[in-house]
Amino acid sequence: MSVRVMIDHRKKGDTPLRHPEKAHKPDNPIARKPDWIRVRAPNHPTYHETRKLMRDNKLVTVCEEAACPNIGECWSQRHATMMIMGEICTRACAFCNVTTGMPNALDADEPERVADAVARLGLRHVVITSVDRDDLADGGAHHFARVIGALRASAPDTTVEILTPDFLRKPGALEVVVRARPDVFNHNLETVPRLYPTIRPGARYYQSLRLLDDVKRMDPSIFTKSGLMLGLGEERTEITQVMDDLRIADVDFITLGQYLQPTVKHAAVARFVTPDEFADYATIARVKGFLQVSASPLTRSSYHADSDFAELRAAREHRLRTERGAMESN
Repeated sequence: MSVRVMIDHRKKGDTPLRHPEKAHKPDNPIARKPDWIRVRAPNHPTYHETRKLMRDNKLVTVCEEAACPNIGECWSQRHATMMIMGEICTRACAFCNVTTGMPNALDADEPERVADAVARLGLRHVVITSVDRDDLADGGAHHFARVIGALRASAPDTTVEILTPDFLRKPGALEVVVRARPDVFNHNLETVPRLYPTIRPGARYYQSLRLLDDVKRMDPSIFTKSGLMLGLGEERTEITQVMDDLRIADVDFITLGQYLQPTVKHAAVARFVTPDEFADYATIARVKGFLQVSASPLTRSSYHADSDFAELRAAREHRLRTERGAMESN
């Protein structure tokens, strides 16, 4: 069965004030989704096995908390993106479905539970993300490092991709995470600079861009990745400018996906970007020099991340061979 609406994967018992800071805002009616945005209702046996494992290990997933439309497909392939440091975020972005408020204390046993789940899922590649933890002195950097360390010990053949906060005003935090040497360091710009005050008010565009640039400066062997949501009112020239900014920061991989409005209190969808437009943006991004591009209405940061990583690594090896060949011929 196909459905045209985002499935609400929130757990029973969620409070209606999941986003208390938005309660006073006027409602934005949720627009009917076009035919090209379709997802299948989760019903595969492996989906339920993956869900049970997350529950047994007391893990939070961004798949559920962000109401990802791809959860049925991904969990049916045993691909789950774990969200560490709790399920309450200190930021209040206009696009995000994750609960906002004051988080609980960090769980010291979480790194081992994450590593155990990854080993039991048999993942070749795992994506670990988190809520923003502005309440912590290091923004959660040491916790990220402990999770990466636990994964290396428990699942040494699994490549590790992290999707981090911006560590705004957290001196030394980025260095802690980079020293843990993830295979991919992802931090999403999310939208164009003009829309930051309304869509991502707690963040700063150039801080996020600098973060990605600093990762490459600290360790050029780490792949860097970033993504944008489209359909929030951005212009084509703004999107291509962000691509240029990312390439100046030597970012390897860009993802582009359609923004889908979680609730009537969230930012409205300005327009639904067509599949042909996404394909066009993908072509532009490749011409600009990204090693890997994922662009489609349902693209999300961790969607098909395992196969994308294999292609990303192969693309780097091909580029290096080509560059060596050119140098030798000269």
